[in-house]
Amino acid sequence: MARPPGLSVRLKLTLSYAGFLMVAGVLLLGAVWRFLLHYIPEEGANAIAGRCPESFDDSCGWQFMPGRDDLVRAFGPKAAILLAFLLLFGLVGGWFLAGRMLAPLNRITAATRLAAGGSLTHRVRLRGKQDEFRELADAFDAMLARLEAHVAEQRRFAANASHELRTPLAITQAMLDVARNDPRYGRDQLVERLYAVNARAVELTEALLLLSRADGGSFTRETVDLSLLAEEAAETLVPLAEERGVAVETSGTMAAAAGSRALLLQLITNLVHNAIVHNLPSRGVVRVATWYHNGLVALAVENTGPRVDPDQVATLLEPFKRGAERTRSLHGGQGLGLAIVHSIVRAHDGVLTLTPLTTGGLRVTVQLRAAVP
Repeated sequence: MARPPGLSVRLKLTLSYAGFLMVAGVLLLGAVWRFLLHYIPEEGANAIAGRCPESFDDSCGWQFMPGRDDLVRAFGPKAAILLAFLLLFGLVGGWFLAGRMLAPLNRITAATRLAAGGSLTHRVRLRGKQDEFRELADAFDAMLARLEAHVAEQRRFAANASHELRTPLAITQAMLDVARNDPRYGRDQLVERLYAVNARAVELTEALLLLSRADGGSFTRETVDLSLLAEEAAETLVPLAEERGVAVETSGTMAAAAGSRALLLQLITNLVHNAIVHNLPSRGVVRVATWYHNGLVALAVENTGPRVDPDQVATLLEPFKRGAERTRSLHGGQGLGLAIVHSIVRAHDGVLTLTPLTTGGLRVTVQLRAAVP
């Protein structure tokens, strides 16, 4: 928005310093007039100089004593000169002091312009003890660090998403080319494969939209019982668990959290789904537990799958990161399950913890703030 030009902050502070100094000088001169000159007679008089006898004559010395008007005539020009000096001193000193005081703000302004131009790597890094400018600079540096990390994450996510979405399109194009060039390629077989590839693309797109919704935090908070959502998610995934021979066990107490029911249900569903597909075939177990403790509600999902490398745990939360190639071949997947869980937890200001079990498998714990009764 265009704004009309105005006085700089430095000039305003300079005028303020000079004006304050002038007011202080005028008040000081007024105090001198009020408390000193007020008690001096308006007109001058002659007084006897020295001690004289009671019957003195013309030999006694006389001395002139100035009156108030005489002192005003003598003091007025000096006071005007003093006020002019105070004005000049206030302007010069105020300009210098204002420049020193606003130097940190100028550095913050320069960093802001660089950030607006796209450079998020620059930092203010003000030195010195804590004050308002240092607090502002530290907050600005922290904001730039978060923005830089967020932009890097978004770019990485966009690159990965483009790659993942390109895969089903390339597969579709290849199958269509084969069907067009090979008359023996059956139509029913083509439709079946195209349907499977398209279903995977639709699932991936829906996962990306859900992840974007969670990152944006665009949802209405309500009181949600995690124990009920855990039971609902377990019942929904019973066919998949039975197909793979995995038992799902739910336990725990009421755990009321404040958040989006749809997102939290998706969170638990993703965790239980991952625990089922990353499990031991025919004899695996998935345990889901909820509890309340010290103003927090928690949900834990653990499975009895293969052992997880501790160095690999941190990468599981990144989008499109999957487990071992063996597991990927078993269930496919888009690699967004834990990434979506992580985004939903962050959107609810919670904490997500991944702990590899020594006996094999993974324990995922989600902690959220309990809903206010």
